[in-house]
Amino acid sequence: MCGIIAYAGEKNPLEVLINGLERLEYRGYDSAGISVLKEDDIYTVKAAGKVSSLAQRIDDDSQLADTSQLHCGIAHTRWATHGGPTENNAHPHLGQNSRIALVHNGIIENYQELKNDLLAQGHVFKSETDTEILAHLIEAHYEKDLKKAVSEALAKVEGAYGIAVISKDEPDTIITARFGSPIVIGLCKDEVIIASDINAIVQHTDRVVYLNDGDLAIVNKSGISFHDLSLKSVQRNEEKITHTAEEAQKGGYSTFMMKEIHDQPRAVRNSVRGHLDFENATTSLGGLHMNPKELASIDRIQLFACGTSLNAALLGQYFFEDLVGIPCQVTQAADFRYRNPIIEKNTLAIALSQSGETADTLAAVHEAKRKGADLIAICNAVGSTIAREAGRGVYLHAGPEISVASTKAFTTQVSVLLQLAVLLGRTKRLDRSHAADILEAIDKLPEQIEEVLKLSDSIRTITEKYTDVHSMFFIGRGYQYPVALEGALKVKEISYIHAEGYHAAELKHGPLALLDEKVPVVAICTNKDSSQKIVSNIRECSSRKSPVIAVVSEGIETPADDSIVIPQAHPTTAPVLAAVALQLFSFHIADLRGCPIDQPKNLAKSVTVE
Repeated sequence: MCGIIAYAGEKNPLEVLINGLERLEYRGYDSAGISVLKEDDIYTVKAAGKVSSLAQRIDDDSQLADTSQLHCGIAHTRWATHGGPTENNAHPHLGQNSRIALVHNGIIENYQELKNDLLAQGHVFKSETDTEILAHLIEAHYEKDLKKAVSEALAKVEGAYGIAVISKDEPDTIITARFGSPIVIGLCKDEVIIASDINAIVQHTDRVVYLNDGDLAIVNKSGISFHDLSLKSVQRNEEKITHTAEEAQKGGYSTFMMKEIHDQPRAVRNSVRGHLDFENATTSLGGLHMNPKELASIDRIQLFACGTSLNAALLGQYFFEDLVGIPCQVTQAADFRYRNPIIEKNTLAIALSQSGETADTLAAVHEAKRKGADLIAICNAVGSTIAREAGRGVYLHAGPEISVASTKAFTTQVSVLLQLAVLLGRTKRLDRSHAADILEAIDKLPEQIEEVLKLSDSIRTITEKYTDVHSMFFIGRGYQYPVALEGALKVKEISYIHAEGYHAAELKHGPLALLDEKVPVVAICTNKDSSQKIVSNIRECSSRKSPVIAVVSEGIETPADDSIVIPQAHPTTAPVLAAVALQLFSFHIADLRGCPIDQPKNLAKSVTVE
């Protein structure tokens, strides 16, 4: 959730660190801070609120006016977990005698036990955070050897961490380590950048090294050495960042979310490029590293994910059961870990995550591997922890997704799941003709998304009627039920309107009691075969005075108060078009309400703690 940036090199570290923090703002945060080494001391500046407030404090600090003696530094954006969003709780945190400074992502689960031990030794704490305990613990072990102190302190830690540590006694050195929280190191000539996210690095270099769990790296401007937590040397491979700094910019759009909504035709094209085999009416997904015999042997699928990825997984369940004809179960990733899931022989486990760093999904990956499942990952972030832990799978190639509210990750995940269902289906009961129809629909999908995007202005006009509501329901049947869940999620994420998604058949089982003229209902109807049932649901809502907005395919008529008409599409691809329309719907409501769309309150892009 939080953001880390650290720098050692010839440039002014203040400029590099502030720029890096600005590129991490999309992750969500409530405070920020920076520590730099100058001559033989650590200078720390913190601020509650935005990075701009921190930058202003640094500009006003006379002690930092002369940057010629600055060696290296660490910086952080924080989402409050232990303790409120105050300046005292902001990172970096210092040790008891201010000899070391530390920034930390994650949660120290045994922090209270460690704190009690340190209190007994006379330590005094200034914050409410678990991170300050770790700073004090490292300093308590420090005897002029920072790497040894970090190693010994982390041996006592239970929980998740990604850290960067500096000491005023070792002015050119940064120690970084990770367990359960991502750390990536950018390699440049005569300088090194450490971050929790490649978006803070990409403007400097495309050469990176990802730390594995249990890694500790010793970094200075002349090089890096990699170790395990016992300080035994290990080797880590250099990798290439696959997107450019420009892709992580707004590109003329007012928000990242609107840019990413409009980026979906390109993103979906990338997710299918080279995968559609029209000659054999199947797909080719080389990243699976599974031969036809192995694919044909799969007789059960387990999908696990969180948030938007969970809604995509629910669509995947429909695809696998309808097209492949095998049982498929979708589990919230946290529940997968704790419910002792049944993994039978020939079960394929599929992890879905945009960031590839979601803590609960990563824990589910570990659980699936422990139980012997064949495992693949569907991720957007190349080199992410989940992708590397799984070892095989499919990258979305959607490009960086900066807005907290996920858009193109959802549509590309659905695209990849559909391609995978066709591939598996062709080894079982999916006939050539049906498969060919789906391939044609997938191929047309980017063009049809472009048609939906042209509806933006008319959708905005509809949303003007509903900006003052306090509650909203989304309903759908079959393939459109997960889309109803995703549409509700988008509205609640960025507009702060209470929104719930329901299977339309559930209306009579509770939700009808809440309907009145102040509670609009969004009904999704893209399948003519089930349209009459949705029409009946719409009439039920209208009879309770609820305004109804219908998202319908061309040729389907309903008695709704307003309609968003999307192109006709194959039943398997129509959900993507409906989802794009609802992304625009949620965006315009939030925009008209004056909400901070890219950085909604209380939320972060990547949830790296449980």
